[in-house]
Amino acid sequence: MPVTRSGTTERGRITRRAALGLFALPFSSIQPAAATSRPPRIVCLDDGLAETLLMLGVRPAAIADRKVWQEWVVEPALPPEVADVGTLLEPNLEFLQQLKPDIILGTPYLDGIKPLLERVAPVTTIGIYTDNGHPYRNAVEATRKLAGLVGRQAEGEALIEATETSLAKVGQELAPFAARPLYVVSFMDSRNVRVYGRMSLFQDVFDRIGIRNAWTAGTNYWGFSTVGIDGLATADDARLAYLEPLPAGAGGTLTESSVWNAMPFVRNRSIMRLPPVLMFGALPAAARFARVLAEAMTAHG
Repeated sequence: MPVTRSGTTERGRITRRAALGLFALPFSSIQPAAATSRPPRIVCLDDGLAETLLMLGVRPAAIADRKVWQEWVVEPALPPEVADVGTLLEPNLEFLQQLKPDIILGTPYLDGIKPLLERVAPVTTIGIYTDNGHPYRNAVEATRKLAGLVGRQAEGEALIEATETSLAKVGQELAPFAARPLYVVSFMDSRNVRVYGRMSLFQDVFDRIGIRNAWTAGTNYWGFSTVGIDGLATADDARLAYLEPLPAGAGGTLTESSVWNAMPFVRNRSIMRLPPVLMFGALPAAARFARVLAEAMTAHG
C-alpha cells in the first residue's frame, strides 16, 4: 500500500499525528478506520489478535468466549455484532459453518483442534507467546501480519508507532518510581497468585518503561509462576500491583490471613489495584497495562 510523505495512505487516511494520539484516549473513543473495500470475514480465536484487529479498524465476525473479553480485555470495546462461538478449545463447529468465515485466526495453542477448524475455513496461525520469550516483539510482527492480511498496512504501522510513543511517555512519567521493584500478580484464590516475570508481556513493558520487576525467579512458557503468597517475600522494599478481577471471596479472606499481613508490601502499605488487563494480549494490552500502571503508581505516590 503506498504511503505519502505526510504519513497518510491513499486507502486508510491515517495521519502520523492521529496515530500518536491513539493511546492518549480511552479505547472506547477511538473510531475504526473507514474502509473502502471489504476485508475478509474473520473468526478470531485469540483475544490478543482480536484486539489488534479492532485497533486496525476491522471487526471480526466472531470470537471465542465473549465473557472472557468483558472480564479481562475490557478495551477496546467489543462491538455487540461480534458473535460468540463458544469456548476456546471447543468452539461450536456448526455455528462456525453458519458464519461462513473466509479465515479463522488462531495461535499455536490451538494446533490440536486445527484439523477440525480447517473443515470450516482456512486457518491462519499467528504466535505471540512462543519459545523465543519475546511477546512484545512478536506482537509487533503479529500486527504487521494482520495488517497485511486485511489490507491495513498503514494502520498497522500507526498502531506500532502509537504504542511505542505511549510507552515512552509512561517511562518518563514513572522515572521517579524506578528505584523500587514491583510485583505484578493475579490472585488465583486467597492463598495463591500468578506472578508475572520473564517471557511475559508485562516484563516486556517493564523493560520499556524502566520499572524493575521484583520477581526474578523462573516462569513458564506464558511468562508467569504460580506461587503461594509467602513466595512474594523475596524483596523487602517491593511494591505489589494486583489485577482485577479478584476471585469471589478472596478479598475478605486476605485481610484475615496472617501470612498476607506479614508481607512487607502489606506492612508498608505498598499495594496497588489495577483494573483488568489481558495478560496474554498484544500491543493494545501492552499500552493499556502501561497506562493503568502509571495511573496507579502516580496516585499511590
